[in-house]
Amino acid sequence: MELAPLPAQSKLHQRAWLVVVLLAMVGCLNYLDRIMITTMRSSIIDAIPMSDAQFGLLTSVFLWIYGIASPFAGFLADKFSRSRVIIASLFLWSLVTWLTAYSTTFNHLLVTRALMGISEACYIPAALSLIVDYHRTTTRSLAVGIHMVGIMIGSGLGFIGGWVAERHYWNTIFIVLGILGIVYAVVLSFTLKDAPKSEATITSEKNEEKVSFLHSVGVLFKMRSYIFVFIAWGLLGIVAWLVVGWLPTYFQEHFDLTQGMAGLYATGYLYPAAIVGLLLGGFWADRWSRANPRARVLVPVIGLCIAAPSIFLASYTGILSVAVICFMLYSLTKSFIDANMMPILCLITYPRYRATGYGILNLLSCIIGGMGLYAGGVLRDSNINLSAVYQIAALTMFIGIAALIAVKPKYTDAE
Repeated sequence: MELAPLPAQSKLHQRAWLVVVLLAMVGCLNYLDRIMITTMRSSIIDAIPMSDAQFGLLTSVFLWIYGIASPFAGFLADKFSRSRVIIASLFLWSLVTWLTAYSTTFNHLLVTRALMGISEACYIPAALSLIVDYHRTTTRSLAVGIHMVGIMIGSGLGFIGGWVAERHYWNTIFIVLGILGIVYAVVLSFTLKDAPKSEATITSEKNEEKVSFLHSVGVLFKMRSYIFVFIAWGLLGIVAWLVVGWLPTYFQEHFDLTQGMAGLYATGYLYPAAIVGLLLGGFWADRWSRANPRARVLVPVIGLCIAAPSIFLASYTGILSVAVICFMLYSLTKSFIDANMMPILCLITYPRYRATGYGILNLLSCIIGGMGLYAGGVLRDSNINLSAVYQIAALTMFIGIAALIAVKPKYTDAE
């Protein structure tokens, strides 16, 4: 297939890739700071007595507040400077991370987790919007994918919390990462800037009246394509949480493995496969978009059309190696949509609504996460085994695929 010539607007700003690298490091800190507390349960409970329910509440409170705050945080990034919102978010959550180290009661910890949810919610919508502001055409999906790799690495490094807590004290890593984040926020205040706006964007913003949060939400949900994106993201989120949340149990019961071996099989390959998928899905969509304006939608669709049968086959097979390959293939191809979701939003909505739109999707992810895990438990309580649960998940994915196919780009990358 002959590629279309690159438009004049595709010339990258000289800081475009530097911004991706800087934000990938912030994304890594974002997820590391939020996740590491879950890996040091014994150390924290020994220092601050609490029940298991209270310890679980520490994560739940963060997730609830993070989700509720996300749409409002996205609106802030649309209304004000994206780079300043990112820097403020990093500084505040790093300060909260540092303060967490000095908690002496459960209530203190609970307050810091709530503050962490508010401050971290401001990051992802602003960061992805800033990246696509810099990468306007043929590098957009790969740039987002690289940033998501940083987030994936942060998630994978969560074990550091438990490792340091065993060798020193539970709060040591909070002090270290809190100070590191504060220093990095100061560095970013000199190096991270908003992308230059195009003449068309400047003219449009001058002509348009100031919008409120409710107006932005209303505009988004008047767009049929955004509603289809919302439906697809929600359905695929249910499947993702079902797969990840119940996979160790599936391996343990279906293949008669020990708890430790089941956990290893369930997690050891998912992150590496997802990282490859983010880079592959981003690169492919960028390359194909030069010839097909729907490429950023079609690449995730193709990936999901591979991921769904992979889950279905994994639920049937009695061969462990086949199941591992299927789940690895699922993790790889499902990641295509993660690299392309913000680029898809760029095709269906105007720049001033992108961060708000992604913030709403973040809220949906938090709600869906709990629903997915709970739904798996309800089905098991109804004597439906995990093989059947994963078959239902595969069918659910096909409904999500149909919703994604219905998305019709309104703009081209060049626009």
